[in-house]
Amino acid sequence: MSRDDQEPQEPAEDGPEQLALIRETVRRTKAPKAKPRTWRGAALAEELPVARVVVDRGALHLDRLWDYAVPEELDATARPGVRVRVRFGAGARHVRQGRREGGGLVDGFLIERRAESDFEGPLAALAHVVSPEPVLSPGMLALARAVADRYAGSLADVLQLAVPPRNARAEAAPSPEPLPPPTAPGPGSWERYERGAEFVAALADGDTPRAVWTALPGPHWPDELARAAASTLASGRGALLVVPDGRRVARVDAALRAHLGDGRHAVLTAESGPEKRYRQWLAVSRGSVRAVVGTRAAMFAPVRDLGLVAVWDDGDASLSDDNAPFPHVREVLELRAAHERTAFLLGGVSCTVEAAQLVGTGWALPLTPSRDRFRAAAPIVRTIGDTDLERDEAARAARLPTLAWRTVRDGLQNGPVLIQVPRRGYVPRLACERCRNPARCRECAGPLEGREGQRLVCGWCGRSEESWHCAECGGFRLRAQVVGARRTAEELGRAFPEVPVRTSGRDQVLDAVPGTPALIVSTPGAEPVAEGGYAAALLLDGWAMLGRPDLRADEEALRRWLGAASLVRAQSAGGTVVVVAEPTLRPVQALVRWDPVGHAVRELAERSQLGFPPVSRMASVSGPPEAVADFLATVRLPREAEVLGPVPAPAPRPAGARGSQEESGETWERALLRIPPGRGAALAAALRTAQAARTARRDSAPVRLRVDPPEVG
Repeated sequence: MSRDDQEPQEPAEDGPEQLALIRETVRRTKAPKAKPRTWRGAALAEELPVARVVVDRGALHLDRLWDYAVPEELDATARPGVRVRVRFGAGARHVRQGRREGGGLVDGFLIERRAESDFEGPLAALAHVVSPEPVLSPGMLALARAVADRYAGSLADVLQLAVPPRNARAEAAPSPEPLPPPTAPGPGSWERYERGAEFVAALADGDTPRAVWTALPGPHWPDELARAAASTLASGRGALLVVPDGRRVARVDAALRAHLGDGRHAVLTAESGPEKRYRQWLAVSRGSVRAVVGTRAAMFAPVRDLGLVAVWDDGDASLSDDNAPFPHVREVLELRAAHERTAFLLGGVSCTVEAAQLVGTGWALPLTPSRDRFRAAAPIVRTIGDTDLERDEAARAARLPTLAWRTVRDGLQNGPVLIQVPRRGYVPRLACERCRNPARCRECAGPLEGREGQRLVCGWCGRSEESWHCAECGGFRLRAQVVGARRTAEELGRAFPEVPVRTSGRDQVLDAVPGTPALIVSTPGAEPVAEGGYAAALLLDGWAMLGRPDLRADEEALRRWLGAASLVRAQSAGGTVVVVAEPTLRPVQALVRWDPVGHAVRELAERSQLGFPPVSRMASVSGPPEAVADFLATVRLPREAEVLGPVPAPAPRPAGARGSQEESGETWERALLRIPPGRGAALAAALRTAQAARTARRDSAPVRLRVDPPEVG
């Protein structure tokens, strides 16, 4: 470039002709730009030559739509919703504030076509249309945007969870023709619930009821879910059912086949493999099938004319995604129910505080059986507390209480017996030695932990506690609530040497066992279904579950106990459950009475008084200490927000890594941000803005944000 090009000479004087030329130049500069016609000599599309694209870049400062020119040869296939490849960064000539971002070809989704672009510079052209298959509908885009905003994440990250990777062979295969709507089934076992028959009838009539369903113990819940889905399909709409794992998917799949036959529903699980799963997903996207059952990722399934969304056992940790922005199935399906105006069903044998809150606010109605129904369907529950263990000679000698031994012996005469053993790795929580009430901080009500030199420190705000005493009974002595369990299971095997012992846990999970006498030792959540139900069950070492340093410890213990006890035969058939835990504790009493709803309501009231989620909203910020400090200095929180901490926290271990945090040399901290009800959206927006500013700087160490962290301890 010549110097004359860089520095134009000023005219000697502004004559009439020169002034006219200046005015014309200014007029043309201010005039709207014409839509692009060519790019590097190549012709562009005649109609709507600008494509708006969301690129597969999860950084928050890049979370926007980017404009690209549409070449003429891609005009026919560059439709909204298709996958595209674009040059993003240095070669794309997308310049913002003087900075060019990245470079090279990246994946993306074409969102819309326009006649003009708001960008003032030249546009790069779309490089490729990966496939003409539209995989992102406007409704799914709106849902993904809502999920990203709720969890302070990026649209690209949510779309990675919502749209599975492409498989060319599955895409080339034709999907079957859609079948006509089935006939609505009868209410069946839904008649056991108050307003249950009315609920499925409303689905068949095309209505959109919302309900929290507390299921009776026993094997009927997959059939009841399938009846709800079949009733929705009978109205000409679609149904989406999400359950925690593949074992339960298989049970609901079998029930759907029984009610709908073949070809009316799809199964979406990771175990299916990429090609089969994508083929099933495409059948849903193309409208060939209107019903879906699947695990966590199925929450985004693109069901046409969606009429019902349902989630089973929403307290299961597997329903909270471990990938950014960490959405929970329950919350996503609530958003879908609101955005797509569908019916909503949240079911389980237990009840979470979030479910109780939905009922308490009137957003959903309860579907519960009468107390007589509960008593008829549930097994009898007996307890063994500390006092019983101290007086029991057999328990002191063999670690097997007499009541438990007799229950196993009697049960083995009629069928298999389940022994639930807490898995290893539970960390102790401190509690009052006298009344077992959890030890909490007087400032923020967080859990107290024993640190170096037995010093008590709050696990949330980091304050030291020098003179703790129990608010319930006035006691001053603490205990760590953990008792071993593995050795107890070994003693059971020795006590009954003639009986086969099978295990179900992390290494091998059993789906089902026969109804013959056997000891089935299982970790929580891995209990197999027994043919005809278990004759009895032992729930061992309850302190190991109640003593977890987690806000949800009591709720989770009750959920695990109810899940195991619901596999036992009814009391009228001799079914007996023995739980080894202090009988005066609230979760144990709820199990004895089989009252998960009452426990959840009381837990919700207590959390409301203490300012705990879900009444308040929380977010966690974790990372290296300097990064957490920088983030807290950057973020502009709403004035109602409260910062707790930071306190030391374990660093996430990479997949496959071994050893402890101390061995790796990593030091992390965590801060909790708490905000009153109704201000969660403002908190998420502030976190998102601060994270975007830090990632744009490039020199900032990353921090991990998680809105509504599932474990707060």
